[in-house]
Amino acid sequence: MTYVVTVDAHIPEGTPEMDPLQRAGAVALIEDGFDSVEAVEGPDGMEADLLDSIVAVHPGGALLKVFVDAPALEFAEEAVRSVVGELLERSQLLADWRIERCEIELHPELAQESLAAAGGPDAPPDDPADRKARHTECPTAQDGSEDYDAEAKAEAVRGQMLALAERLSSFPPVMFGVLLDDEDNEEEDSGNKFAVSPENAQLAAGALVYATDILVDELFQDVQALTEEGTSAAECDGPLWHFEDLPERYALQYDAHFARRFLVTVIAMTTRFTDGSFQQLSCVAEELALKLLLNETNVTLETFGLLDDGVSAALDAFADNVYEDMDHEWLYDDSMDGIDESAVGAALGIAPMAFKAWFTPFDEGRYVHPSAADEPEGAAQ
Repeated sequence: MTYVVTVDAHIPEGTPEMDPLQRAGAVALIEDGFDSVEAVEGPDGMEADLLDSIVAVHPGGALLKVFVDAPALEFAEEAVRSVVGELLERSQLLADWRIERCEIELHPELAQESLAAAGGPDAPPDDPADRKARHTECPTAQDGSEDYDAEAKAEAVRGQMLALAERLSSFPPVMFGVLLDDEDNEEEDSGNKFAVSPENAQLAAGALVYATDILVDELFQDVQALTEEGTSAAECDGPLWHFEDLPERYALQYDAHFARRFLVTVIAMTTRFTDGSFQQLSCVAEELALKLLLNETNVTLETFGLLDDGVSAALDAFADNVYEDMDHEWLYDDSMDGIDESAVGAALGIAPMAFKAWFTPFDEGRYVHPSAADEPEGAAQ
């Protein structure tokens, strides 16, 4: 059976984040390492074949998707961890990296189906994938002696988010609605709808970084699903995490090629968020990517009971400051189809929003990643 194993590898603590040249070198080393391995042998003659890999390097490490054909889920995870650990050790530049996560994740709808198919609420399923789904869906102590402590988990996640906040280096607290000292009285008199506390701003910033990892991970899975089926989001039989949340009128055009471009756009945008270089959203695709990231952030905070009014106001302030306008919301309203090409759109200064223009920079000063940018006219697909 083919499994998709997610590996999250980080640079050593206290090490400066990688610059673009170092990240390019890391990609080359990791990809060369995978190219040199075809299969992994395990106990009892079991063997796992490495079919493909996707490498996304960020300033703090790398997120890998490894496609492996293995006889069991547990062996697939063990084989990939072994391979990645070995290829990191073989490279002097990556030898100190640590593997934070190596696991196979399942879509929640599939997990629910697996649990429903089990022979009883407490019966362990025979299939390894079902067992994995059961453990993922029911986070209890391994020995079953203790109930899942939701409050402790929420507090732990809150601590993680607060620690991650500093990574969102492109956005100072004022972008989340925190007032400068000399603005307090003036803003209070004007009834400013934000006026967020520094702690709420910090939690919102960390939640965005936390949700970025989830969003990128889930988009990788969407890309794989669309690639395997060779179809579009509108026709895909399997569940998708996010491409069904883009404007529905274009769902037939969300194929694997588009999905890869959109994933690269998300990675490029969030990299600029964290390396301090972000200035403006570059294109319609980035506006939609930010919408998905904000949705993911709100869902994650709400899941752990951390989305109170203060944090919500901080995220609203962030969106208000980062978006130059909300014209992209018209893409979700069929009655507004083509407004960017109308006289009304021209009078309002609306940028082109046709599907073919989603990855086109708004102007010459905007950055779009080369892997997502429009192909030269006449170039072959």
